[in-house]
Amino acid sequence: MVQRSMWRLGAACLLFLALCSQTKADYQIGVGIADSTGPAAGIIFMGYAKLTQRGYGLHLRQWSRAFIIDDGTNRIVFVSVDTGMVGYGIKEAVIENLEALYGDTYTVQNVIISGTHTHSTPGGFMDHLLFDITILGHVKQTFEALVEGITGSIIKAHDSMVTGKIYINSGTLLNANINRSPASYDMNPDAEKELYSDNVDKEMVQLKFVNSESSEVIGAINWFPVHPVSMNNTNGYITSDNVGYAAILMEKDLNGGAFPGQGSVVTAFASTNLGDVSPNINGPICTNTGEECEYVTSTCDGEAQFCIASGPGDDMFESTRIIAERMYGKAVEILEDTAGQVEVTGAVSAINQFVDMPAQIVTYTLGDGNEINGTGCIAAMGYSFAAGTTDGPGEFDFVQGTTSTNLLWEVLRDLLAPPTEEDVECQAPKPILLATGQMVEPYDWHPRVVSTQLAFIGNVAIAAVPGEFTTMAGRRLKNVIKSAMSSDATVIIAGLSNHYTHYVTTYEEYQLQRYEGASTIYGPHTLGIYLNQYEKLAEALVTSTVLEPGPEPYVFDRDKLFSLVFPVILDHPDLNTKYGTCILQPPSSVTAGTVVTAKFVAGHPRNNLMHDSTFLRVERLDGDEWVLVANDAVWETKYRWERTYLAASEATIEWTVPEGTIPGTYRMQYFGAAKSLFGRALPHSGTTNTFTVI
Repeated sequence: MVQRSMWRLGAACLLFLALCSQTKADYQIGVGIADSTGPAAGIIFMGYAKLTQRGYGLHLRQWSRAFIIDDGTNRIVFVSVDTGMVGYGIKEAVIENLEALYGDTYTVQNVIISGTHTHSTPGGFMDHLLFDITILGHVKQTFEALVEGITGSIIKAHDSMVTGKIYINSGTLLNANINRSPASYDMNPDAEKELYSDNVDKEMVQLKFVNSESSEVIGAINWFPVHPVSMNNTNGYITSDNVGYAAILMEKDLNGGAFPGQGSVVTAFASTNLGDVSPNINGPICTNTGEECEYVTSTCDGEAQFCIASGPGDDMFESTRIIAERMYGKAVEILEDTAGQVEVTGAVSAINQFVDMPAQIVTYTLGDGNEINGTGCIAAMGYSFAAGTTDGPGEFDFVQGTTSTNLLWEVLRDLLAPPTEEDVECQAPKPILLATGQMVEPYDWHPRVVSTQLAFIGNVAIAAVPGEFTTMAGRRLKNVIKSAMSSDATVIIAGLSNHYTHYVTTYEEYQLQRYEGASTIYGPHTLGIYLNQYEKLAEALVTSTVLEPGPEPYVFDRDKLFSLVFPVILDHPDLNTKYGTCILQPPSSVTAGTVVTAKFVAGHPRNNLMHDSTFLRVERLDGDEWVLVANDAVWETKYRWERTYLAASEATIEWTVPEGTIPGTYRMQYFGAAKSLFGRALPHSGTTNTFTVI
């Protein structure tokens, strides 16, 4: 213990000297945003693992937001992208693109890519089979859209770099999140829980980027723990959910009303330790009886399907808007609080190391202060994984909080891959439903080697973690990293970064085996492994120690991945119609609050993702010119597509007329593409009759 204390004293001195050597020095900073929207219809969404949740349209586009920080010696990139999570294949492809443009400026070491965790965007981009199997396999179009968008946002950030300052600030946001597994949280030691005021974190942390020459804000990253699941598993519109809409609201405010993706100021609401945190703040209720759900199992008369959380709105769209507005409001308040902000100064550094999780042997400290020994396990999913959560219940007879097995499910499991005795013992008390770590032929079901990454910006640490840490797991990780830095350091958990490995609970929470514990795939000591690993990364950065990169993660041949998702073969309109024909016209006059609807003969939206474009326009006549009022990236519009017969399809456009809309003459336009017999995607468009807003 004395030796370790001396090391900490020496490390603190080194860090202090490093900070002092760069006091008040400006950075080179850049921000960028790019469209990363996937196929707008026909692809199952990633997040709820529900085969029936197939996309049928677009409400809010997906965006990738990039932030570059350079101290003159080292550079880091932080990307927040509107998607369920980030697989290592995504990062690998992005790095390849950047290497072709900039050589070794951007590498695995200094690029962090974090998914916002929206559950309402197209899947099929994760490579490992368990993540893609409920999407019916790999979807090349989704993968390439994300890679293109992420790469594009980094290019824009690179090209926009200016001399600037970075400030850190925070604020408390209430009435925007709750713990969806309070019974699991209760398993943590009382003395540890008493250190915190709530069973979820209520603090929003913000990094603000300011142009030194103009003193203008050019960007901000906001971290606040909440699941983007205000939109439930019945939704079929692509949407970035509550965090994505909060970013759109903030960017619109700071960019003088510019359309999404078109302003120079970029603001992200990035994921953090959100594992057990829900936006459905009305809490779970039995939809069949109106009574409270059973506390530990989240069931109603023994069934999980009826225990569903909702709120704060009357429907999922209203709930999304309310939570987004609350986050946006707090973020602007923090942004404008110049008295409370602290300038970030000091060196920039980053480190990445790959870890073979099942091979780890660790000693670490539990919440009660006692040390425990443990090992990593071959990946496996527990029974309660299949039960889902109160944000989106699962199927069949599975419930949360179970440590018992079922003979029928054991038989079915063993047909795929039976767990070994060592697996069963290592994962206990988790009953193994899927021995995914044993399932490697012909496709790997789960990663074994994962990415761990840590970045320092002066006295601010960003821990890029490959999964969803629960509230207390995140708190413990922040404390461990902070102990290796200094008492006034700020540690931020950047969730769902670079790799995805489901959940990370505390050892104590794991014992109850609710959804989060059952989804902690490397066993009860998973958090302990990460605590040791990130402490090692922090110590390496503090002392400028170079670590071995670790074992290479599995590399997939993407052309050989499993897929039952077939391309669009042919589009063909019904007889006597042609593409772009408006078959449902809007009414001749409307008022604010009216939902204006038009329908067109259309091609399949997978023929053209319309990046940096739009499937629709709402325009107002201004003199002799038509002025853009709304496109498919704003809240007030929806684009919906459906097959009507064989190769024929229709597109429906909705525009909810906002309060304060200028009276006048309006029209709506549709844009699409249709696949011909020769495989060409030919563009087409259509326009409604004019109508009056009064």
